[in-house]
Amino acid sequence: MKKIIIVIVLLLILVIAGYGQYGSFGKSNQKVDINLEKNNKNQVMFDADQTVDKLEIYYFHRTQRCYSCNTFSRYTGEVINQKFSEEIKNGKIDFREINVDLPENKDVVRKFQASGLALFINAIRDGEDDISQDTKAWRLLNNEAQFKKYLEDKINVLLEK
Repeated sequence: MKKIIIVIVLLLILVIAGYGQYGSFGKSNQKVDINLEKNNKNQVMFDADQTVDKLEIYYFHRTQRCYSCNTFSRYTGEVINQKFSEEIKNGKIDFREINVDLPENKDVVRKFQASGLALFINAIRDGEDDISQDTKAWRLLNNEAQFKKYLEDKINVLLEK
């Protein structure tokens, strides 16, 4: 009986924790939450009229990559290069794929606290980093259209287009 109660409590905790991950991006009259996927308790709320100076969008991966990793890389690259080519040209977006296994990437890996496969977005405003890891995109990987729409919308919100 004790084991059943423990299992029920754990399931309840997982359901409650998972509920917060399915929010949607949107603007209120005052603030925009750009950290829906951030695991940090100190989430930052920026004023809606405060523009982003630059977005660093980094896909971290290992040397050995599986089909899903390559698919994630392809979808992400297609969205950013096709939908945000002007922002890349003018330096508003810096998109990189970073191999965490290579020693020359150790500083950026440390800065973003990346340990393997991960998508991080750093919204830089007034010189201040606001780094968040996006985990929702991975859950959309089995639907190319949803994945691409989600990522495009997320970037547009951050750019306040």
